[in-house]
Amino acid sequence: MAALALVFNAFVWGVSWIPFRQIEAHGLHPVWTTFLVYVVIATVIAVLRRSMWHMFVQHPGLVLLGLAAGLTNVGFNWAVTQGDVVRVVLLFYLMPLWSVLLAWALLGERPTVSALARVTLALVGVAVVLKTPEVEWPVPSSLPDWLGVAAGFCFAVTNILLRGLRHAPGESRALAMFGGCALVAGTTAIAGTALGAMHAPVWTETGWWGWAAVLGTGFVFANICLQYGAARLAGNVTAVIMLSEVLFASVSSVALGAATMSAHIWAGGALIVLAAAWSAFARSPGDTDDDRSAFQKESP
Repeated sequence: MAALALVFNAFVWGVSWIPFRQIEAHGLHPVWTTFLVYVVIATVIAVLRRSMWHMFVQHPGLVLLGLAAGLTNVGFNWAVTQGDVVRVVLLFYLMPLWSVLLAWALLGERPTVSALARVTLALVGVAVVLKTPEVEWPVPSSLPDWLGVAAGFCFAVTNILLRGLRHAPGESRALAMFGGCALVAGTTAIAGTALGAMHAPVWTETGWWGWAAVLGTGFVFANICLQYGAARLAGNVTAVIMLSEVLFASVSSVALGAATMSAHIWAGGALIVLAAAWSAFARSPGDTDDDRSAFQKESP
């Protein structure tokens, strides 16, 4: 049951691009959608768990956690609705690279030989994914590419902060992350609309309400499943199971024409997934799983 719960969580995130694109077709940009979904969830948690607010004084790092989680969700949700879904998801899952570099810079964990090997494997994989006949060098060539890379980096920052805040109550971390998603998405949506980077919401259009309800409900149940499964399985097992998100995203996007699977995508994707799986089973200097909190976009 725990494994199935994690698979369901991965499924929700792997196909979340579908309701996001349906909502955008009705006039609501994915960043605005992210804001509306998370502000409702964050408000409910804030009301039901009012006692958690004082934890932000005891653990100031919760503020940074919220910002990192918010940037992760905004970048990922925006990217999968604008670009090739498989390409974005693969760029997002550059966890081995960012985790090693951030753990070294922020936690003083010097990378081992195996860690450097995982970084190299991930870099080769992303180079293969990005190198196409149209580009001279394998670098991100579009806004969705950059958003996917940036979201993956912020995801790694989120995991590093979760490790540093492991003694804070889980409910306070959840409140910080949901609240951060609402704050960052709302700020980005308002600024982006004012600057003309995204279209203004079409509030008179009501066709997106049903899709937004489906999306919000899916995120809530995915969170519950994640909490249930992650609490009962080892961190490395959780991380590997959550890699099934790549499978769900790939199958759904190719089937619905939102992505293409060329030979170089297959090859590069295999290297990135292999590096992530290897990282999941590796051990950190503190004798904890390298990515024990990995693949948890919205909850501790």
